[in-house]
This record gives sequence, structure tokens and C-alpha cells, in this order.
Amino acid sequence: MEKDFKSMTTSLKEIQSLREQIEDHNYRYYILNDPIISDGEYDILFRALEKLEQNFPDLISSDSPTQRVGNIHLNSFGTLTHRTPMLSLANAMNREELEAFYNRIKKQWDDDSTFTFVGEPKLDGLGVEVIYENGHFIHGSTRGDGYTGEDISLNLRTIRAIPLVLRNHKLRPPKLLEVRGEVFISKLDFEKLNINREKNGDPPFANPRNAAAGSLRQLNPKVTANRPLSIFFYESGIIEGHSFDSHLKFLKALNEWGLPTNPYIEKCVGVNALIQYHEKMESIRNEIPYEIDGTVFKIDHYPIREILGTRSRSPRWAIAGKFQAQQATTIIHEIDVQVGRTGALTPVAKLEPVFVGGVTVTNATLHNQDEIDRKDIRVGDTVIIERAGDVIPKIVKVVTGKRKNNSSPFTIPKQCPVCKHEANRFGDDVVIRCTNVSCLAQLKGHIEHFVSKLALDIDGFGEKIVNQLVDKSIIKKIDDIFTLDIHTIANLDRMGEKSAKNLIESIADAKQTTFARFIYALGIRNVGEHISKVLEKHFLGDLSLFQHATQEELETIDEIGPIVAETVFQFWSDPENISMVNHCLELGISFEKIIVSNKQPLTGITFVFTGSFDQFTRTEAKGMVEQLGGKAAGSVSKKTNFVVAGPGAGSKRTKAESLNISIITEEEFLQMVESF
Repeated sequence: MEKDFKSMTTSLKEIQSLREQIEDHNYRYYILNDPIISDGEYDILFRALEKLEQNFPDLISSDSPTQRVGNIHLNSFGTLTHRTPMLSLANAMNREELEAFYNRIKKQWDDDSTFTFVGEPKLDGLGVEVIYENGHFIHGSTRGDGYTGEDISLNLRTIRAIPLVLRNHKLRPPKLLEVRGEVFISKLDFEKLNINREKNGDPPFANPRNAAAGSLRQLNPKVTANRPLSIFFYESGIIEGHSFDSHLKFLKALNEWGLPTNPYIEKCVGVNALIQYHEKMESIRNEIPYEIDGTVFKIDHYPIREILGTRSRSPRWAIAGKFQAQQATTIIHEIDVQVGRTGALTPVAKLEPVFVGGVTVTNATLHNQDEIDRKDIRVGDTVIIERAGDVIPKIVKVVTGKRKNNSSPFTIPKQCPVCKHEANRFGDDVVIRCTNVSCLAQLKGHIEHFVSKLALDIDGFGEKIVNQLVDKSIIKKIDDIFTLDIHTIANLDRMGEKSAKNLIESIADAKQTTFARFIYALGIRNVGEHISKVLEKHFLGDLSLFQHATQEELETIDEIGPIVAETVFQFWSDPENISMVNHCLELGISFEKIIVSNKQPLTGITFVFTGSFDQFTRTEAKGMVEQLGGKAAGSVSKKTNFVVAGPGAGSKRTKAESLNISIITEEEFLQMVESF
């Protein structure tokens, strides 16, 4: 017994020593960029640790380097709410807009202050948030909509550059650390990844960003572990146990804790430094070993950030400088006409493959007939293309000097290439559309939109299932979705009883929805998520009133113009559409009408909500305020009357205190609302 105890004690010391060595080598590799052992020597250490832990399984801990990849295979991702929103950034498309950004900040000060910024490359990857408690990795999520992201904790654990335990050498880790970063794949690793995929018969990824995003969204973490993912951290959420007054100091602390930051980050003092840094990064972008599509500039001094505040979607103290699109020359082999969800016929140029902006481009959208005519684009033409915003390839111009003598203008056919039905242009619309509501190309798109997250949000109703249901004529129109049964779904390829049962339950759950979601799901042309909410507010969730509204009535609604009014009226003028909607209602689709209180006691009163809340969401809180005549704003200003602060309230609360604005709790807000 004593011998076993001594053996375990000795092994524990060896295990602890190996873990410390491995984490130290990770730190040297990812933070210092100065490895002192080869990959082979690292693997020997790792295998030695694995063997010891196999012999003494009781000594395995969740934060051991060997435990990055678990055996859990998820069915779907959960969600995590960001305690402080992960805002997007406003864009500066040129030097003048960068100068304008700097001058807007300077305008708020009366003196001749020169402001210090932190400049960094804008990585073309996937934004994530990672949370540590007492130095230990707890969970991580995608950015999502900025407020809620997908829980990808198991996949983030597989990335070696993300420490499972923060270093505790010179600076003790905080009690709570929320840190944001960008996951990416280097150019070289991307090439190797695609070579291996092609060898295995798998389709290559389109670009490194898609590869990184797809890797992080694998339901099996073992797949993610085999992808060459890297990460750089660049911003904080909430921090408890440490405070910083400077972003550069915060970034230095991240390195102390073992979290990698971008080596190209620089301090930029004054507007000229911003311009110089942006131009330098654009000049060396192709030399950098990973894709970047611009620069990011942030005020370094945190107290100044607090004063500047944020807009509803982006901070006023930061901006993204976009690079000029990169161009290349290639040849159009043919022009293919594709049919979209709304029946739009979109011409697509099939190109001689060409490498531009870090990606091999084979297709470029030509948008519509007017665009083709304006640029006089023909099959066989030599053209200059660019990746607009470094994402969507487009044709800039035709090199007419290289055009063949026998070339002829291209005209989009007046017949749908999918169903052969007549296609037409309506009014001033530049798009030619197929008017056949049963067109297979449209039906699949309509269904995918109908079940999408912002519409009815039917979980598990993916593209492959849609394709099978339509191709097998099981679904011939949208309302057929609600007539599906477990047996039918279970007989589809790669489906079984359990998956079928889950999908049928998701369809049943989706029947309880809102007026706005249902209208958005119908896919009425020009009616997006926002306009759906405008219509919901006007018609108070009464579908009958909406169906029978005249075009003139619709135009009187605030934010509804003639174009939207016409497309909505046309939609309800089609008996097929009315029949489909009514059948959806007969099959169980329902939503409550909105009851507007006659009392408007909060008229002229503005609220701002910050932090997290237990008894309501921000959307629900906004609805309560607006129902009583008040306004819910996204940022604090002198016009704000009340700030409702929950746990995790940050800069908004600080700004409210500096402006002497009343700060109330969640309970106090509810008491106020319920008192009316």
C-alpha cells in the first residue's frame, strides 16, 4: 500500500512537471515566437504525459494538455449570452474617412490634444469570446449577433494557442476574464489543408475564413482538433480582479497570461500615424502569413473610451480601415443564369481560374442585364476582376482591345432556365424574374428562408433535407411543411426515427411564433426583418387587416415606401399566396395580437438597458417601454432619463454616473412599469 502511494506521488510530480513543460513550450511557441524544441521533441513530451495519465487515470485533470479533445459528439450548439455586447466596427474606406474619424474625436475636446491609438491588422477570420474564471478556461462562444453566440467551448479547447490555464508568473490572472479574439488559418496551413482534402476526395474550402468558420462549427470536436486553427486576442469584455487604464497595458497582460496577441500591433500617436500604419499594412499584406482585409484603430486610453461611448452597433472610439480591393485579369468562358429564392434570374460569369486577394476565383456575379449592357460584357472577353471588400468577386471592366471579332452581346433569356416558364421585368425593376410559384429553384429557396433562424427558426431543417423533400415531391408548396410526419422524415437519406422525431418537434414548436417572424418568413420581396416589425407594430399583429390593406393604405405607414407597398399588395393579390397562408393558419400557425395600452405615462422618457437581466430580455424590456409611450435607446446621452443596470453593466453605467443620470435596478424598473 505504501509502495503504491509512493508510486502515485512520484507519478503526480512527473505529470505536473510534464504539464508545466508542455504549457511553457506552448507559451514560447505562440507568445514569444521562439520555440526551443522541435515538433518531434514536443510530441515525445506529450506522449509521455498521455502514458502516465493512462496508468494513473485518477490524476487526470480537465485542464491537462491531453484533455483538449473530449469524446463528446454534439447534436447541436447551445447559446451563450455576452455580458457586454460584441459590437461591430464602423468602416473607413479611404484616407479621408480615417481623418474624419480622428477629427470627430478631436472635436469633443476644446484643447489641442493629440490622441494615442492602438493599430492592429484586421484579420479575416471568425470572432469569438473566451471566458476564464480564476485562470481556468470555462467556456467560449462565437460572436453571433453581438449579443448571443453559439457555445463552441469544446471546439475552442482543441486550439493549442488557447491556454486551458492562464500563466501565473509575473501577473496573477483575474477572478474573471472575458477576452475576445479572432480564429484564423494561416495561408500555408490553408494550402496544405486543401491539398489533403482533395487527396481524400473532399471538396476544397473556398478561402481560409470559410475553413476556420466551418472548423469551429463542427459538432464533433475531434474534427476541429485536426484543423490548423490559430487565434489572436485583441479586446476584453468584463474583467474582475484587475483594472487597466490603457489598451496597450491590457494587451501586455494578455501575453503575461499566455494569450497570444498580434505581433504587428503598434502604438499610433496622431492622425498621421494612423494613415502611415494603414498604408504600411496594406503594402505588406501579401507578405503577412495570414489573410488580413484592413486595419483597426482603437483609442488606447480607457477613460477616453468611456467618455466617447458607443452607438447602437459600434463604438465611437474605434474604426476599421478597409484596404483597396485587389485586382486580376482573366477570361469569361461562359455566362450561366441562376434562379434565386425570389425568382430573380442572376447572370454569373464562369471565369478562367485566377488567384486574387488570396483566393482562387472561378465565378463573378454580373448582377443584371443593365449591368451587362453598361459594361458590354460578353462571353470570351478578357476582363479585370476584383474582390469587392475582399469578399465578393466582381468585374471592373472589359479589356476590349483583346475582344474576338466574332463576339456578340449577351442577353438574359426571357425563359426560366430551371422550369422553362416565362420570365419578365416589372416596372422599374432591373431584375428579370420567373413568375412560376412552383419553380423548383424558388421553392427550395423559399423553404430555406421560411425555416431560417430569423424566420420560423425550425432547428434541423437544413439544405440537404429541403433538397430531398422537394426533389421527391414530398413538399410542393411551403405549407406542406406542417403536414410532414415522422415516418416520411425517417425514410429520408441519413435520417432515422430519433432525428425525424426531433425535426417534427421543432416544426411543432415553430407554430407558436410572432406576426413579424411569420411575415418575414413568407419572403415577400423587399420585406426584411425590420419592415416586418414595422408592419407588426402598425397592424398590431392582426393578419386579416394586413391582408386586406390597400396599396394606398400601406404607403401611409411610416417607413413603408411605394416600392414596398407595391410588392406587399401584389403578394396579397395572388390567390395562391392567400391559400398558402390560410392553410398555414389552419395547420396551427398562431401568434398573439398586440394590445396597446391607452395609458402613455412614459411619453418623452428615454431608457437605456445595460448588463444582464433575469426577468426579461432587452427586446421584451424595449416592448414594455414602447407600449407605455417611452423610448428605449442603445446608448447613454444627456437625453437619457433612466439607465436600467443589471450585473455586468460597464461603460454605459459609468457614463450615466458621470452625467448624473438616474440608475435603477431590474426590480425597480419592473415596479415602475407595473405601477401604471
